[in-house]
Amino acid sequence: MAGSVPEPDDLFVGRAAERERLVPALTAHRLITLTGLGGVGKTRLASHTLRSLSDPEAEALGEACWADLGALPDERRLVETVAEAVGFADHTHGRPLEALCGWLSDRRILLVLDSCEHLVAACRELLGELLTACPQLTVLVTSRQRLGLPAETVLEVDPLSHDGDAFALFIDRAVAVAPALSIRTAQQDEDAQEVCRLLDGVPLALELAAAQVMHHTLKELRSRLHAQEPTLMAVRPIWPRRHRSLRTAMGWSHELCDPLERLLWARLSVFRDAFDEDSARSVCSGGPMSAEAVGTALHGLTAKSVVTRGPDGRFRLLGSVRDYGWMWLGELQQRETVRNRHAAYFLALARSADAGWLGHDQAAWYRTIGEAHTDLCAALDHLIDTAPHRAVELAGLVGFFWSCCGHLREARAYLTRALPLSPSHTPERAKAQWALGVAALLQGDHRTATDLGRRCARDAARSDDAEGRLAAAYLLGITHLLSGRADEAYTVAVEALRQAPASPFASPSILRCHLVEVFALTGLGRLTEAARKAASLRDGCAARDECWTRAYSDYQLALIALIQGEPERATECARAMLAGKRRVGDSFGIALGMDLLAAAAAAQGHGETAALLSGAGESCWRSVGHTQRGMPELRDVRETCWQTARATAGEELFERAFQRGLEADTGAVVTLAVEGRLSSGV
Repeated sequence: MAGSVPEPDDLFVGRAAERERLVPALTAHRLITLTGLGGVGKTRLASHTLRSLSDPEAEALGEACWADLGALPDERRLVETVAEAVGFADHTHGRPLEALCGWLSDRRILLVLDSCEHLVAACRELLGELLTACPQLTVLVTSRQRLGLPAETVLEVDPLSHDGDAFALFIDRAVAVAPALSIRTAQQDEDAQEVCRLLDGVPLALELAAAQVMHHTLKELRSRLHAQEPTLMAVRPIWPRRHRSLRTAMGWSHELCDPLERLLWARLSVFRDAFDEDSARSVCSGGPMSAEAVGTALHGLTAKSVVTRGPDGRFRLLGSVRDYGWMWLGELQQRETVRNRHAAYFLALARSADAGWLGHDQAAWYRTIGEAHTDLCAALDHLIDTAPHRAVELAGLVGFFWSCCGHLREARAYLTRALPLSPSHTPERAKAQWALGVAALLQGDHRTATDLGRRCARDAARSDDAEGRLAAAYLLGITHLLSGRADEAYTVAVEALRQAPASPFASPSILRCHLVEVFALTGLGRLTEAARKAASLRDGCAARDECWTRAYSDYQLALIALIQGEPERATECARAMLAGKRRVGDSFGIALGMDLLAAAAAAQGHGETAALLSGAGESCWRSVGHTQRGMPELRDVRETCWQTARATAGEELFERAFQRGLEADTGAVVTLAVEGRLSSGV
């Protein structure tokens, strides 16, 4: 059941009664909403409960998929975020919600939508369709506000009891920063219990208060809260007292921060997701805060539990804490300045990733762009409103990365939004227009891709842009290939390369055009020539640790080996291709590789293994919203694979193995396949 459920990095305290209510509700109802004030522990209750389910309970509910909606500023990326959470890398270009419903229609999944309070109307509409179209779907929501759907079962999450769980939580967190408190006097316990009472047992308030025992005794904490109690009761009387308790605890933590820590807290609120120290330095320094001071202040905020640090070493602000910092950033009148710095940082990051695409850090750049996805979207939203020409540049820089690792919808949406805002021809606009064409092509929209490819070619010729001509040739060439026109693809690629430097590695577009030439040679039946050129490209990529082109070179070598009757060689190359595509998270490429590996297994007489691989491959294709795709020459290979595997294994055994592959964890199957440890009984 763990799935993508976040794992708490500290002790979970209490909530036995809530768990006893939640587990039966999950099996009896299809939509359960945990409601309660911010900081009460809804997210933690959900994650702990799901991670502690017994095997029969977990099996009954299906795979757990966690979507964190707290980082979304509005509903525009809601469907894409949910799709990503359930493993659907949507490559279609129809209505996004219809594609998502199709993916989930026959799957048993427990979907968690965490932190929905700012997207209630959009979540209500989304879940109304999903629950109707997907009969095996169960949804668990955490929100400060119920959704208001007829099928909704609401469970209130209250603060912890003052003299029980609240005390245990407070002491656990206090001992973590002041180990001497593991042995306490009766007076200290009484002081701690009074702190818990004054903070109404709100978990986040207790954790923030516990962090202060580094600076104050328990008696001093109690005295400060007693002194503030009249203010707590008087300020904003329309708030429930417990909401005021949390607000007061955050205000108290804010007061105990030194001035630079307060300033950093406010500035860090611009990040929508996790961040590292380098990004904090780049975005948050300035004025009285030097880059060196950011590190000191960041570690001070972490010690005070204002900032949390995950197992990967990256930092994060909890939603309520980020909201408080954003409020103060407004009071300081620095929101626009910090958002500009945030956008500039992520634009620079995208430029570095693009410049490093051919280098040995290519796979690392894919991971970096993937980790920064939410903040890149935030930067694009800001730039579209404030600096459209920079928005076009950023969208063009990340468009190819996003298209290759499953964010096709967002790549096309942002490029479509940004391009009309910058009508004049510039290199940045040319790159964005090309990236839009690649996204359209991978969605199966060949007509749009062709139109954009021709437009890119005309613009490049008009401006005498050599790299632009090569980029356009790649786009047109790959479109011809997917449309079954290998001869036209070959002509386009060869003509473009005739005017290019001799080395395939002189630029990304040159390398991609060489790849088109290899694909075209295979499609034309010139297999010996294609194999020689593919092997040369693969060796050059291996020397540079370039994995995207290398994987497609291995794909071609595997395909050629199958056509030439060398299934053992095809198996070796297909495994290498899968390893490369797994490194960059290319779902489309992984699906192609699984087809080749299945065909190689069938050709070696392993019918049951071929059936299992075919089933897992079909699951990969469904995960991108398409049936099997690829170059036309792959169709014959697939058909031969199925016929041979059925004949070898027998119809009944083939169908059982295919179904096992279809239902298996695709990532696990790919790992076993890459490592050569796959057996038909997986």
